[in-house]
Amino acid sequence: MHYTELIEKKRDGFTHTKEEIEFIIRGVTDGSMPDYQLTAWMMAVCFRGMTDEETAYLTDAMMHSGDVVVLSDLEGIKVDKHSTGGVGDTTTLIVAPLVAACGGTVAKVSGRGLAHSGGTLDKLESVPGVSVEKSLDEFKRIVRKTGLCVIGQSGNLDPADKRMYALRDVSGTVPSIPLIASSIMSKKLASGAEAIVLDVKTGGGAFMRTVDEARKLASLMVKIGRHLGRNTVAVITDMDRPLGMAVGNGLEMREAIEGLTGKIPYNDPLMQVSFVLAGRLLMLSNIASTQEDAEIMLKKAVEDGSGFTRLRSMLEEMGGDVRYVDDPNLLVRTKRIVPIYKDCTGYIKKLDAKSIGLAALLLGAGREKAGDTVDPAVGILMKKRCGDRIEKDEPIAYMYVNDETNLDEAVSKLVNAVSVADEKPEDEALVYDIIE
Repeated sequence: MHYTELIEKKRDGFTHTKEEIEFIIRGVTDGSMPDYQLTAWMMAVCFRGMTDEETAYLTDAMMHSGDVVVLSDLEGIKVDKHSTGGVGDTTTLIVAPLVAACGGTVAKVSGRGLAHSGGTLDKLESVPGVSVEKSLDEFKRIVRKTGLCVIGQSGNLDPADKRMYALRDVSGTVPSIPLIASSIMSKKLASGAEAIVLDVKTGGGAFMRTVDEARKLASLMVKIGRHLGRNTVAVITDMDRPLGMAVGNGLEMREAIEGLTGKIPYNDPLMQVSFVLAGRLLMLSNIASTQEDAEIMLKKAVEDGSGFTRLRSMLEEMGGDVRYVDDPNLLVRTKRIVPIYKDCTGYIKKLDAKSIGLAALLLGAGREKAGDTVDPAVGILMKKRCGDRIEKDEPIAYMYVNDETNLDEAVSKLVNAVSVADEKPEDEALVYDIIE
């Protein structure tokens, strides 16, 4: 086989065999397929697409391009939850401890945030001392002791995806659904998960802008999981507006702790979506038979404090200073807290999630490119949600600020992200679909 003929085959709309895809991924991994040919092939995939079977073959080959984590020596069904990325999306920090408190085993390899989207690892590292770089043995030890652990991707986990992802980002091939699905699922499968819940975001603050796009991606990932022997469920959730009220790593960690300690009502959007995701994980773990049964268990884990205890224990085992967990206000100490006003009266019609995420990035809460430093304490705390009434003299949000270099631009971006109407808008859906 030759790379050129395989590029031409996909360019002309034909289907690859399993052996052809494995040949390509070997070339990606060992470097024998040069960047320009890999980019040409991915562009052909972007235009011509792939069958579900091709995408499953691609995922399997990428998954086996490096180390594959084996978790069979851990008790229970090892479950993982993945989000396609959003703003104020603190669900992992609520879901994983609650599932563990209910008897589940959550072994999760996670990622960092980029641009307007926050990353779970950055939120964990807002607690001083926490190290997310763990050996496999240490990872398993923490899971055995606490029922959960969330760590970063090891150096040789899915190396094919690392190379492809970097080239997709600069070659205009990011929107390809088969390439997105294989990228996500190959990492999840290589990480040792036996059952997976996918939180597929849709809306202005998500990579999938429409529900139809999100449904296509979700359906494909569920098929890949089932094809490769993993129970997989996808939940399509809204990301037109921030999910939580906090945007920024320390602020989101504090909000998660508030959720786990009963300080956030169960009908709050963040708690509602967290319970849907946690419920599906408990069902895949064979701990709950229905969503209703799962929610009874989850509420008990909030009310008796066992969910919070699991998070605290995990962070302590990862080296974290638990004084910051016991008093989460320590996480968000900044030089200034700036109130933000809209200067009008009415009802909030829209909160542009992407713009709010970018405003937090301007304050130093995120990174524009890999390697950028992040200030864990800064960010935005929204005080109003869609549908809430606002007055001119009433803050819509507070900015937690250390570096004022981009403060004016951040304030302008946040204020412009808020649309106001005379009449109260109708409530919008939080969960659009569940694909099993």
